[in-house]
Amino acid sequence: MLEYRVDDLARAAGTTVGNVRVYQDRGLLPPPMRRGRVAVYTEAHLARLRLILEMLKRGYAFAQIDEMITAWESGRDLADVLGLEEVLTQPWSDEAPQRVSLSELAREFGRYATPSNIRRVLRLGVVEQDGAHIVVRSPRLLQAGRELLAAGVPLSAVLDIAEQVQRHTDELAKSFLKLVDEHILPKTEGWTPNSDEVPELTERAKRLRPQAQAAVSALLAQSMSRELTEWLDARFGPLLKHADDRPKI
Repeated sequence: MLEYRVDDLARAAGTTVGNVRVYQDRGLLPPPMRRGRVAVYTEAHLARLRLILEMLKRGYAFAQIDEMITAWESGRDLADVLGLEEVLTQPWSDEAPQRVSLSELAREFGRYATPSNIRRVLRLGVVEQDGAHIVVRSPRLLQAGRELLAAGVPLSAVLDIAEQVQRHTDELAKSFLKLVDEHILPKTEGWTPNSDEVPELTERAKRLRPQAQAAVSALLAQSMSRELTEWLDARFGPLLKHADDRPKI
């Protein structure tokens, strides 16, 4: 199991050490383990911290978050509760981030590594800056960008399509979560899962991930096939028709 000091924990969750202290003081985040004078946090702490941050982003107050966590913990041990938290907050990608120095990235992308382009890439969330290094959160996306550049597509066009795709995928993610809200979770106001409902909710959350990814992948494949057929007809239709009309020998 990975272990973190408080500054590492805050960085991994995308928050500040000060916020970590506040959540601990309010009882939302369990206290760390102690090794002498060193406070040590675990992956369970990181899962809980990410859940707190997600709830805050959705507009929940500290009191509401505390009430929900208390309800989940009622009658169950912490491991059961954190099992649900980890399912809800773990990354949806299996990619391992890569750490690259800024100078190395500048050498690779040359004239494209302008401050303006770097800001756009940071806004996309594909990479994040860590001092003199860049942490590449999605190496697959970075490699796709490399290949498009190698094929002659300008970086501005690569970033344009990346921003456009991200807008659409954000909307897709909201649609899936709306589906869960409207058709899976109980509609009782203020509902929180009791001790008997936590395991079932955890399993439903686990199933949502492959279902959402499979649906998007299948629909994208259909759309690409349809659009490619129409594009080929519009782009090369007359040429192909002319070739078909030639006498066969």
